Amino acid sequence: MNEEQRLDTELVKPSLEKSAEKDYSQYFQTVYTAPSLKEAKKRGKEEITYHNDFEIDERFQGMGKGRKFYIRTYGCQMNEHDTEVMAGIFAGLGYEPTDTVEDANVILLNTCAIRENAENKVFGELGHLKPLKQRNPDILIGVCGCMSQEESVVNKILKTYDQVDMIFGTHNIHRLPHILHEAYLSKEMVIEVWSKEGDIIENLPKVRHGNIKAWVNIMYGCDKFCTYCIVPYTRGKERSRRPEDIIQEVRHLASQGYKEVTLLGQNVNAYGKDFEDNDYRFGDLMDDLRKIDIPRIRFTTSHPRDFDDHLIEVLAKGGNLVDHIHLPVQSGSSDTLKIMARKYTREHYLELVRKIRVAIPNVTLTTDIIVGFPNETDEQFEETITLYKEVGFDIAYTYIYSPREGTPAAKMVDNIPMEVKKERLQRLNKLVNDMSAEAMKPYKGTIVEVLVEGESKKNSKVLAGYTEKNKLVNFKAPQSVVGKLVNIKITEAKTWSLDGEFIGVVEKEKVML
Repeated sequence: MNEEQRLDTELVKPSLEKSAEKDYSQYFQTVYTAPSLKEAKKRGKEEITYHNDFEIDERFQGMGKGRKFYIRTYGCQMNEHDTEVMAGIFAGLGYEPTDTVEDANVILLNTCAIRENAENKVFGELGHLKPLKQRNPDILIGVCGCMSQEESVVNKILKTYDQVDMIFGTHNIHRLPHILHEAYLSKEMVIEVWSKEGDIIENLPKVRHGNIKAWVNIMYGCDKFCTYCIVPYTRGKERSRRPEDIIQEVRHLASQGYKEVTLLGQNVNAYGKDFEDNDYRFGDLMDDLRKIDIPRIRFTTSHPRDFDDHLIEVLAKGGNLVDHIHLPVQSGSSDTLKIMARKYTREHYLELVRKIRVAIPNVTLTTDIIVGFPNETDEQFEETITLYKEVGFDIAYTYIYSPREGTPAAKMVDNIPMEVKKERLQRLNKLVNDMSAEAMKPYKGTIVEVLVEGESKKNSKVLAGYTEKNKLVNFKAPQSVVGKLVNIKITEAKTWSLDGEFIGVVEKEKVML
């Protein structure tokens, strides 16, 4: 059996009639295996297979001639990067991009499942697309990304949104040409959702957004199983790319003139744990990437449990490794962290922060925090407040707990009243705002190095860019400096951004070899 035949035998792809009256329960063993914590925790035994043989079948060449595609992306940087890959495949098929759904022949919603609000936005958008489909039945509408990996979502689309032509999951992106082909031929909904894990496909095409900053996946999936998180079910087990493939990609980006690379993974500092010899980890990768002639290298997102001493030692070398670390804590209470299954305590987190600050004195730390988790007491919330002050975060991304179907936390009693959740979030956000404003004040009068990304979203006469510490800076300068590193003297410090005066282009980009 060849590779294509093997993959096809593992493919889950029935065509289902689009009828709201039909009982779909009989299909779900073939359409999708429901998320199961018990089964998912058995993962890891299957071998990871690397593929470098992606190519577009001759029979699909020219499929997109005279056609346009539109992709709306929801969620994290990983979804953004998946969209770049799908755009690359569309381009290989001959499609052209468009910025409006009205002008598109294929519309894809690349979805996020991490919070209920994200899912509601997708269902709302599907409702808005129905009249468009009625006016032009030849348009193909597809749902992909993390929501597609949820049985309840597939069920809801089948019953309610008959304007959808195709559903495919996070493991099926490389199958896009086949899915489109079948959707054009079939009068029924085409569904491809694999629960299979373990494959990494290296040579997928990409159409990157811009030529200044780039995303680079270093691994896929997550094995942490935090009780509130759907990601291990939608993205699968942890799978690390081979270091030589990552290094080659970053070198290629450097040769193309990119100034900044962000390494992506659901848990980047678990990189390499799945390698058989287990002697090459995230710190080793960062040490190798540090030697590439590219001005800035970032990473997201990291888990405190896997942030080891070797990684800290490498990051302390500086150079093109920026001194900004996003380190999600989620709660300041050890009891809440235990219920969340974060597998570290408040004390462990604070000790990790201490080690980082000793090694990198000028480090900037940002975080994620959830309020109103089941059983969170007033005292436990206060522990989050005190931890935030003690660490001295520059910024936090804060959320009210939202139960996700299929996760252990969804079975817990959501016993915190919404008015209490909102009051806690309001208190936390005030602290976040106040401390962000304080963290900005010392920048006034200093000169910072900014990577210019383009015009400000609020004022086309003003340019904007980010410092190494990920601070947004607005300033007036010639358009010719877009894409370059420049020196800016800060004249005003605001809560979330800085204003400054253009001094000049950085003569030599700093890279430690």
